[in-house]
Amino acid sequence: MSSAWMEFKAEVIAQYQEQKAMAEAALGRVDDEAFFTQLKEGGDDHTNSIAILVKHIGGNFISRWTDFLTSDGEKADRQRPREFVHEGGDTRQQIMARWDAGWQRLFATLEALTDDDFARTVYIRGEAHSVVKAILRNLLHATHHIGQIDLLATALHDREGAA
Repeated sequence: MSSAWMEFKAEVIAQYQEQKAMAEAALGRVDDEAFFTQLKEGGDDHTNSIAILVKHIGGNFISRWTDFLTSDGEKADRQRPREFVHEGGDTRQQIMARWDAGWQRLFATLEALTDDDFARTVYIRGEAHSVVKAILRNLLHATHHIGQIDLLATALHDREGAA
């Protein structure tokens, strides 16, 4: 592998590892009640709970990183809208298992990329992306939601302490 691609790949993996560590530190600050709490202050019914964000990231990673180089990143069986719904059977354990599966898939796929793979084109929702663009798109998406998780965990933890 060329040193430039090897360096890029290593840096991307390091950035994902930092994001995962930040998210898991935030998740460790909240109990199950806070994990599922949806803030609706100010009449906004479209705020996501930590559980929803974790569910969404896990679903996104599984979809995007399964057969990354050979199939569209938006898998037909994903059911993305369900990621944004608290379903009756959702448990923290189930949601975290999907989160873990998504991260495992992501890291295994990134580790397996070769120099030649960086010259390939992949598709997300039928749109062509270079491998680098697809990776950066996903990293930025994950970083955005992990920032939300961290903020919610801080706010909810502070609420618990004030109660």
